[in-house]
Amino acid sequence: MKRLDKSITLAVERPVKVLQYGEGNFLRGFVDYMIDVANEAGVFHGNVVIVKPIPYGNLDLFREQECQYSVSLRGNENGESKVINRKITSISEAIGAYEEYDKYMEYAKYPSLQFIVSNTTEAGIVYDETDSYYMKPPKTYPGKLTKFLHNRFLNFHGDKEKGLIIIPCELIERNGETLRRCVMDFINLWNLEDEFRVWIEEACTFCSTLVDRIITGFPKDEAKECFEDLGYQDDLLVTGELFGLWVIESERDISKKFPLNQAGLPVIFTNDQRPYRERKVRILNGAHTSMVLASYLAGNDYVLESMKDPLIREFLTKTIYHEIIPTLTLSEEELRSFADSVLERFENPFIKHSLLSISLNSVSKWKARCLPSFRDYIKKYDKLPLHLTFSIAALMSFYRSEEMSDHALIGYRDQDKYHIMDDTSVLEFFKENAGLSDDDFALAYLKNDKFFGEDMTGYPGLIQLLSSYLKEIRENGMREALKSILSPVK
Repeated sequence: MKRLDKSITLAVERPVKVLQYGEGNFLRGFVDYMIDVANEAGVFHGNVVIVKPIPYGNLDLFREQECQYSVSLRGNENGESKVINRKITSISEAIGAYEEYDKYMEYAKYPSLQFIVSNTTEAGIVYDETDSYYMKPPKTYPGKLTKFLHNRFLNFHGDKEKGLIIIPCELIERNGETLRRCVMDFINLWNLEDEFRVWIEEACTFCSTLVDRIITGFPKDEAKECFEDLGYQDDLLVTGELFGLWVIESERDISKKFPLNQAGLPVIFTNDQRPYRERKVRILNGAHTSMVLASYLAGNDYVLESMKDPLIREFLTKTIYHEIIPTLTLSEEELRSFADSVLERFENPFIKHSLLSISLNSVSKWKARCLPSFRDYIKKYDKLPLHLTFSIAALMSFYRSEEMSDHALIGYRDQDKYHIMDDTSVLEFFKENAGLSDDDFALAYLKNDKFFGEDMTGYPGLIQLLSSYLKEIRENGMREALKSILSPVK
């Protein structure tokens, strides 16, 4: 079978407009896919140069396939299974920042360059005072970016028309602001010109973003079948879900230079991404966190399996629609539409999402994802949200163990053993307190302000309700406990 290359895609030459730090699955299945669609729609007309920002790994497959690859998006849409396959021709070249340093830095001199995108993992956007301007390249991503921008500033003699738009996709809050601060810190550390600082402030735009699409990567278990469907071999094939959302916040309007939304793509340009981040964290992530531990103890192993369980589905939908959505600021129509899409994503038959993998660090996840809805519900209705409160009991029941092995607590679902993974201090708390009575266990957990950022015992009735849920789960099992709370919300 022939390997995918330009003889199959019939790729056309376009000016290089985007420099991309990172060659991983997410950027290729999200950013580069969208740019390819925008190119075909005639609203962008620009290509990407990929930069491998780390010293290890190689780009052999990119060279063998002339930077051509496919994206296969799979999932449910309007209740029906759907697959979209697309050949991606938006990447001109892939280079190594370490192996091909001079070639990489030459791109700073390209007049056509307008954008920098990145996904260097959450740990990538860091300031390290041991980083050096004279390294080829500097070791951190912000260091590399600062030197690259400085090279562009010098080459174009401070021309403010040659500033760049920087769009990080790392999964940290306010990623653009954080990256900009790091760049400014390196300007100070390296004693670069004041004129360069002004150029960064006035000519460059740092965007903060919210990205949302599950990318499952190369389908190694079904690669042969995929190649037969595509009609060629593609060792860079990326699979992912149909749903996608890219919210880009900036002080300056960049929508005319980067008009992906004009190609019908799910891209939102805004000067405030907070409502969209709040919606995603509380509905999508909050739904996961509130549901998975109860579902696991009720006998399920995967998200899709949970969605097919009427008991779990009812618990999940009541949590979302009756307790989370009423606490949010966007319009109810918009929130319900997003929630509907979340449930459809959870039902994706192509994604096998393990509940135990989602269970990692659930204590801190509940604080970040569920506690804001819990607080706002009480503030709005002056009563406890029953389902979110039950999710605390499910979490505590999942973690309730005095057995430790290999830096994990050992839990049991019937006779099956499972590992509870979290910070050491969290695991030690449960090991020391799991044997308490339900009342004392509830009190000890709610009083721990390290878990919640506050003493939760001040919420009227919470200790008693949580203790009653713990007792019911312990005595009757998770399924019977769930049945007891799933009466119509009044």
